Amino acid sequence: MTDTPTTRQVDGRQVPAVGTYGLDPAHSRIEAVARHLMVTKVRGQFTEYEGTIVVAEDPAESSVELTLKADSITTGVEDRDAHLRSADFLDIDNHSTLTFKSTSIEPKGDTWVLNGNLTIIGKTNPVSLDLEFLGVVTDPWGNAKSAFSATGELHRHDFGLSWNVPLDGGGMLVSQVFKLEIEAQLAPQE
Repeated sequence: MTDTPTTRQVDGRQVPAVGTYGLDPAHSRIEAVARHLMVTKVRGQFTEYEGTIVVAEDPAESSVELTLKADSITTGVEDRDAHLRSADFLDIDNHSTLTFKSTSIEPKGDTWVLNGNLTIIGKTNPVSLDLEFLGVVTDPWGNAKSAFSATGELHRHDFGLSWNVPLDGGGMLVSQVFKLEIEAQLAPQE
């Protein structure tokens, strides 16, 4: 239980208190969303991951590190999940994790842009995610919980994820662009 302030104002923005926070996998969600047959959205959720967020006195100096277990991706369809884990996509036999490490955080209107390096199957590229601080609440047991939402569009070819099948009427089986969606609940680390 904490009686220290959980948020503060910096340049007219509400931000979390200075500290180190851990990602709560039981109350967070990390998904990659791609188009199938150029129309339907298919969601792949990573179920095993860990992350640390360090909120600095100057929020722009804060940092984020995230590690996802590649073999934890699930779409709810066993055959598709096996294909995503194969050498055609995440190649889990040679690349067990995906990682993100922030390089900067910048204000953007009422929200933020989280810039960093994302590594998938050994290829690292810079990415920018729209980041929104959703607030801090106290759970029924007196524990402060912070929440963030982050989204961004990525080009899978940038990471060497080029497997595809052309469609007779034009287009491809799997979209080149996919969306990364993160809903994160955090707890202060002691």
